[in-house]
Amino acid sequence: MDEVQKLQILLDFWIVHNSEHMKEFRDWADKAASSPTEVAQQLQAAATKMTAVNNELIKARQTLSKSKERH
Repeated sequence: MDEVQKLQILLDFWIVHNSEHMKEFRDWADKAASSPTEVAQQLQAAATKMTAVNNELIKARQTLSKSKERH
């Protein structure tokens, strides 16, 4: 397995893994509603930032796929 193949596998894993964390952050934000409002907001903000990270990972995976097709 070459580096590109490894990276493809890692990107797929990271995207799924981050999605699981995003869901967990949002679930806990809902549960934290009885805590100070700031806690729930911060958890929602973390989930939003994780979404942005995942979007970049998805772009990287797409770019990698296009690059593999050209070679």
